[in-house]
Amino acid sequence: MTSENTLDDEDTFKILIATDIHLGYLEKDAVRGNDTFNTFDEILKCAKQNQVDFILLGGDLFHENKPSRRCLHSCISLLRKYCMGDTPILFDVLSDQAVNFSNSKFPWVNYQDENLNISIPVFSVHGNHDDPTGADGLCALDLLSSAGLVNHFGRSQSVERIEISPVLLQKGSTKLALYGIGSIPDERLYRMFVNNQVTMLRPKEDQDQWFNLFTIHQNRSKHGATNYIPEQFLDDFLDLVVWGHEHECLINPSRNEQRLFYVTQPGSSVATSLSPGEAVKKHIGLLRVKGRKMNLQKIPLHTVRQFFIQDLVLSEHPDLFNPDMPKVNQRVEAFCQEKVEAMIEEAERDRLGNPLTPEKPLIRLRVDYSGGFEAFNATRFSQKFVEQVANPKDVVHFIRQKEYKAKVKGEEGVDFGQLLSHSSTEGLRVEDLVKEYFLTAEKTVQLSLLTEQGMGKAVQEYVDKEEKDAIEELIRYQLEKTQRHLQQRGVLTEEEIDQEIRRFRESKKNTAEEDEEVQVALNRAKAHRIERGEDLDLSDEPDVSMDSDEDSAPPPPTRGRGRGGRGRGRGQTTARRGRGAAEPKPAGRARSQKASVVNPTQGRNIMDAFLAPPQRPSRGAVAAKSYTDEITIDDDDSDDVSFVKPASRPTPASRPTQRTTSSSSSSRRGSQSQSQSYRGVTFDDDDDEVLDL
Repeated sequence: MTSENTLDDEDTFKILIATDIHLGYLEKDAVRGNDTFNTFDEILKCAKQNQVDFILLGGDLFHENKPSRRCLHSCISLLRKYCMGDTPILFDVLSDQAVNFSNSKFPWVNYQDENLNISIPVFSVHGNHDDPTGADGLCALDLLSSAGLVNHFGRSQSVERIEISPVLLQKGSTKLALYGIGSIPDERLYRMFVNNQVTMLRPKEDQDQWFNLFTIHQNRSKHGATNYIPEQFLDDFLDLVVWGHEHECLINPSRNEQRLFYVTQPGSSVATSLSPGEAVKKHIGLLRVKGRKMNLQKIPLHTVRQFFIQDLVLSEHPDLFNPDMPKVNQRVEAFCQEKVEAMIEEAERDRLGNPLTPEKPLIRLRVDYSGGFEAFNATRFSQKFVEQVANPKDVVHFIRQKEYKAKVKGEEGVDFGQLLSHSSTEGLRVEDLVKEYFLTAEKTVQLSLLTEQGMGKAVQEYVDKEEKDAIEELIRYQLEKTQRHLQQRGVLTEEEIDQEIRRFRESKKNTAEEDEEVQVALNRAKAHRIERGEDLDLSDEPDVSMDSDEDSAPPPPTRGRGRGGRGRGRGQTTARRGRGAAEPKPAGRARSQKASVVNPTQGRNIMDAFLAPPQRPSRGAVAAKSYTDEITIDDDDSDDVSFVKPASRPTPASRPTQRTTSSSSSSRRGSQSQSQSYRGVTFDDDDDEVLDL
């Protein structure tokens, strides 16, 4: 085993990474009120004990946008206790700090302030819980920044274009480019990526010598068509991405096979919802970077309250009880009590030998009582465990899957009951349902020419905004493009046409070309409406902010209560806190208006449908990337894990957006061929427990 003294030399960055600390969560709770502060104390103490160069936080340091005085006081006290002192800082900032910290009254890194003694600098982006609000656009991190305790970076004030300028750091011979972007509504940021409105700047000199570290606070898992940020949107020159906002701890770096970088998701340090993702053991990471090599050591948190969750489906135990059995509710309640007591015993065994772990665990039993069962009194049941658990009010949670007496099938044999089941429609929108329909439909009715995403957006335009020509124009436009493509390829037989259509359709899926087709179709539909003299004021799709760690929805609009009319009432529109006023809904149109969808190929065979379109030049091919490297992870509570990159990997098709990175690197973007023999992270082949840098 290699000693840490060999690792921690004058050229090695040591960085403690953590995300979603949520200071102040349930601070008024008698049992759980101090949980977030105790864990933050442990995180800072760990940073000091490991003598890190700096701490990197991935957003949501605070749970509330306006934290209480107690919360702010505790945070400032802890930062002053652990992050201030006479320990010298061994790295330099090479970038223009006036650009990196342009929103601060003191636009320079805090440890260079002559009035402060900083021993451990803290760099942090803001999250969706502690985002800037108000006329001045301030957040709690700005208060800590003005006090000289935190370096708040990655903030963008523009809603039209984002330029991410890195904080350039150097320690010895190691150069680190620290990128960051604070929380932005997912749908807005998704559109900005698609429209090439996000640019990541790069150093002008020695670009291949920089280790590129990026911190982001957005939805990583898909919550809708555009309610997340795909990893493929990020630039491929990145080496490691620290992903915040998602609370499940997936700190072991995972390799993105398309963009060829690694992603680590530290998760939250406190359970803010009783969901399975929060039950995963909580960790923080100690990242070492030397040159283009990295080593990530995951460190378990001991002050986090234990959380155990189980699912119980009553219908899966017919040997124990059934709905027709007398006193079945008492039997079910007794069975649930056994399950809860077993989880409490497991928590007690796991806690032995660790005095830092809180005594009372969080326990959640999710009971699916579908199949004719009835729910018992959950409040009375939970009172049995008041002295044993930290959440006595919600120990048991009843759920029921929707049941259908008879499956209704369409003419083509599509099971609409299954399509509209609870599991497939929860949280989805119109375009998601359209896509789900075609994916679950039989092959005879699946789309072969149009794309599910494009059709879904066209249907949504008709449903939400009554743009009745959207579907027709989308079909016409996609048909015209397919005709031109087939004419250019020179296919003749029906079999070749079918194969080429499917190939052409697959090449457009989830790319900027597909979004462009939808936009052109919508513009045509609006033009037709204007020609007909229908002046309908339709606003663009509003930005929606979705939280992956909460299941709350914005309140519905309330009616005005003023006298004599609507104009003087209060609360006619509602706005989500910190996201600006909600946009008014467009005026409704008469229900009698329906979309007139015309099939351009009706009455024509497949050969006649693809004749004589003008030719269009083909898109250039993309070359493959080739390199070999390895990543090692040091795990305090498990065996070492290693990820090995293959020697070569074909470059995926062009993503929905291609962005310029700087004047010196813009030539390699777009659809040009790209070859890299030395790219991203270079790792060692050492099999020791700790990577020998």
